[in-house]
Amino acid sequence: MIQFKVEDMTCGGCAASITRAIKAVDGAALVEVDLPRHLVRVEPGSSSAGQIEGAIRDAGFTPAAST
Repeated sequence: MIQFKVEDMTCGGCAASITRAIKAVDGAALVEVDLPRHLVRVEPGSSSAGQIEGAIRDAGFTPAAST
């Protein structure tokens, strides 16, 4: 599982936008959003961490790798 801290994800709309962006590059990905902690967890299907990070950035957010 890949995890990103996305501090500028502040509402449900933001979470939905990020989920849609990830699904656009990897339709098989499982996406979990923890809005209060600003975390996005992804179990990728066929994409790399870099592709997922790029999708989040392209959606207008600033992801940081998180452990």
